[in-house]
Amino acid sequence: MARNKLLTFIFTVLFTLLLIVGLPNIRPFYVLAQFNTTNSKLLISAASSLKEVMEEIKPIYQQNHPNVNINYNFANSGALQQQIEQGAPVDIFISAAKKQVDALEKKGLLVSGTRSIVAKNRLVLVVPKNVVGVTSFYSLQDAKVKKIAIGEPRSVPAGQYAEQVLRKLKIWEKVKSKLVFANTVRQVLAFVENGNTDAGLVYVTDAKISNKVKVVVTADEKYHSPIIYPLAVVKRSKNIDVAKDFSKFLVSDQAKAIFKKYGFILP
Repeated sequence: MARNKLLTFIFTVLFTLLLIVGLPNIRPFYVLAQFNTTNSKLLISAASSLKEVMEEIKPIYQQNHPNVNINYNFANSGALQQQIEQGAPVDIFISAAKKQVDALEKKGLLVSGTRSIVAKNRLVLVVPKNVVGVTSFYSLQDAKVKKIAIGEPRSVPAGQYAEQVLRKLKIWEKVKSKLVFANTVRQVLAFVENGNTDAGLVYVTDAKISNKVKVVVTADEKYHSPIIYPLAVVKRSKNIDVAKDFSKFLVSDQAKAIFKKYGFILP
């Protein structure tokens, strides 16, 4: 009897030691929470440059949560910010810059502790695929370049970054009269694809999904603010627990692999 007790004690001690030593080295696979609610709804307002990646992520999340109905609202980050400020029933906001999220947080419209960065990006100069002669940002000053598309700097983060780059290179004033302002970065891409402009500044992820444009040069990161995609849960959400869970999924290894597939840089 004493021998059995001794063996039981030794086994218990060894098992406990294994747990203590082993657990810190285990990388837990993201486990989705199970919700008792039926037909939960999420409205996610996201920067237009996230369209493809978010649409691919949606069914993967719903495989484990078929009762969660996910809808997206894609637009420029400034417009999305204004919609939230005006009372739009948004659950999650993903901007293409921290400026818009900072503004909402300052107004107390976001759930504390839910901010995270889901991805990063790079800014590139693109031209129609058959165009030759444009070899750098300085080429935009050439007479043959008539129109240059960028996002509206006041509301489109890609436009803000574009203006920063052009000013840093000291060519903003020289090309200002050629600029055509777009409502979203995807509209900038469309302008270049359709030949409506001779060049445009978009994210590298936008250029990657198009077979009608080519990248001339990537902007040096020292010429613009960090291009990040901050996320936060909106305080007005009626499904905060579900919104928090989806937000966590967006920074899981599964979601990161999809962001990487589309050319985004992992934070």
